[in-house]
Amino acid sequence: MGKLLWKVCGMRDPENIREVAALKPDLMGFIFYEPSPRHVSDLEAVLESFRYLEEDTYTVGVMVNPTIEEAVRLIDTGRFDYLQLHGKETPEFCASIKAKGLKVIKNFPMDENFNPEVLEPYRKVVDLFLFDTKTKEHGGSGETFDWNLLERIPEDIPYMLSGGLSLKNIKRAKRINTPKPVGLDVNSKFELSPAMKDVRKLMELKTILRHKENI
Repeated sequence: MGKLLWKVCGMRDPENIREVAALKPDLMGFIFYEPSPRHVSDLEAVLESFRYLEEDTYTVGVMVNPTIEEAVRLIDTGRFDYLQLHGKETPEFCASIKAKGLKVIKNFPMDENFNPEVLEPYRKVVDLFLFDTKTKEHGGSGETFDWNLLERIPEDIPYMLSGGLSLKNIKRAKRINTPKPVGLDVNSKFELSPAMKDVRKLMELKTILRHKENI
């Protein structure tokens, strides 16, 4: 397996985007969900800030139960590589997004009731699965879930781990191999305030992830 990918989610401020882009994360996420404190209200300003991103930093639009029309408005900008779906989107909805040329990340909330059978209908229509802590807020809680639940996931499911990742637990997350994630998705534990990322913490994160031990 190659390097462990890292995704910085919940970006919004153009100057902060420029600073984080200089660290060359593999993916950068932008939330389009009004109840979120990280909601992007000025799409044009964010799109303009994409000029700071390296070619190999992929852009991710994050939505919760969007209509196909809402999703298409984002897709039609031509500036996003992935659409990340954080609600109860069906496999058919995911397929319709892929048919429009975007890759799909599908979130599945994790708690003790998680049944891996729910993943099966999504195998052919999702590029990356994302496992996050189950909350009422659709992510961004800063809480971890019991990582032992990951043992229920089939070995051939490509997934990113999310939910409460921080400098305190990132080394342990990096060692997960039951099965091993393809990437880690960070957000609230690397912030100065909602949507404003702490660049120093992200620099330390990158150093930890790129250290060869346990990769």
